[in-house]
Amino acid sequence: MDYKNADALVETDWLADRLNDSGIRIVDATWYLPDVDRSGRDEHADRHIPGAVYWDLDEIADPADPLPHMLPDAATFAGHMARLGIGDGMKVVVYDGVGSMTAPRVWWTLRSFGHDDVVVLDGGLAKWLAEDRPTDAEAPAIGTGHFTATVRPHMVRDVAAVRANLVSRTEQVIDARSIGRFTGADPEPRPNCRSGHIPGSANLPYAELVDGETKMLRPADALAERFAASGIVASRPVVTTCGSGVTACVLALGLHLLGRDDVAVYDGSWSEWGTSNDTPVET
Repeated sequence: MDYKNADALVETDWLADRLNDSGIRIVDATWYLPDVDRSGRDEHADRHIPGAVYWDLDEIADPADPLPHMLPDAATFAGHMARLGIGDGMKVVVYDGVGSMTAPRVWWTLRSFGHDDVVVLDGGLAKWLAEDRPTDAEAPAIGTGHFTATVRPHMVRDVAAVRANLVSRTEQVIDARSIGRFTGADPEPRPNCRSGHIPGSANLPYAELVDGETKMLRPADALAERFAASGIVASRPVVTTCGSGVTACVLALGLHLLGRDDVAVYDGSWSEWGTSNDTPVET
C-alpha cells in the first residue's frame, strides 16, 4: 500500500540536493511542551539545517487569544510570512528537532491559509543529523516576501462546532494525546486544566504514527491499521484534537497521506476544552 498523497513528504536526500535553491524556504518548527526544559529557539540558534528560518509557534499566533498558539487572522499571518521570507509561489520545507511532532502543525497552518506548496521533511533534524549532514548556526540572509493569505475555514474547528458535534455526531473526533492524558490517569502539563477527553472521542497517540528509531512517518499500511484500530471509519469526516492543536496535526498529516480530504483540526483542543466551565469531560 502506497501513500495517496506522498508529495506531502520529502526525503533528506531530496533536500540536501536543493539547499541553495532560492525557490525553497526551509523552516525549523522545533517546539516543546511547557513542562519540558528545552527551547526550540535556542536549539535553532545553536544548530539548524543551512538556510533554515525559525518558526515560533507561540509568536505566529493570535496575540489577543489567551490560548496557546491559536491561528491569527489572515493579515497578521501574512505579515509573519513576509518577515520569514515566505512568499507566494515558494516551496516550504518544514522540519523539527524531534522528528515529526511540530512540523505538521506548520504544514497544516500554511495549508489552512491557502498555501499548498508545503512539505514535511520526513525524519526531521534527527534523521538529518544521523546521516551526518551539514548544519549551521548562522541566521540566513532573507528578503521579505509577499504572502497572500486565504483562509480555509473548513480545515478548522472551534469549540462551538465541537460542542455541536456532541449532539449531531456528524464528525469523528480523535485525540492525539497519550493514553494517560486521554483517560485522565496522567495530569495535564498546563495549569488549571481538567483531565480526561471530549465525550465520544477516540484516542490515537501521535507517536504511534512515527517510527521510534528513524523518526519517519510509518508506511501507509501501518498508518491505516492504526487509524482503523482506533475506530476511525472512512464514511464520516474527522476532527483531530490534542493538547493545544499541535500534535493533532500529526494525525491530520497521517490521514492526508492516506488520501483523506475531510479532516479538520480543533485549534483550541484540550487547552480550551479542558479549561472551560461548560464543556463536558469523560475519563
